[in-house]
Amino acid sequence: MQKDESAGRLRVMARTDLERVLAWRNHAEIRRYMYTTHEISLNEHQAWFERASQDSSKHLLVFELGGEPLGFVNLTELRARGIADWGFYVAPDAEKGTGLKLGQAALEYAFQTIGMHKVCGQALDFNERSIKFHGRLGFQQEGTLRDQHFDGERYCSIVAFGILSHEWKALRKVG
Repeated sequence: MQKDESAGRLRVMARTDLERVLAWRNHAEIRRYMYTTHEISLNEHQAWFERASQDSSKHLLVFELGGEPLGFVNLTELRARGIADWGFYVAPDAEKGTGLKLGQAALEYAFQTIGMHKVCGQALDFNERSIKFHGRLGFQQEGTLRDQHFDGERYCSIVAFGILSHEWKALRKVG
């Protein structure tokens, strides 16, 4: 799907990726920033994969760098034509800078490959790395949903982001 191997590439997630992606997702440093923070069982993960891979609005992708799987991206097309939500994470032991390459590849895929008009993201308000990350990729902060998420102990706000296709294309020309 991607041609420049130094920038990494995305490929469709396969059943053989399930255990690796689950291990990343269940890692404490990733799990703590998710809406659901419990450890996901292999059965639960397999059931999710079966449902999601049958849903044509979902794009489950694995990010590779030098042929090594290093991250996961989920793009979900919304009912409003040309708009998608995204979620992502990198392998906990990935080199610094891998996340930025994953993000760039994911946006390239969203805008160039599947023709999205807008990609939306969300971050829990205490996830400062994700908030900065979205900014580095060119997302605009579109709002804050105050006390929108309850984690079982406390409420926290959700920061909403968006980037439009023409904004991404302009950034690509500059970069």
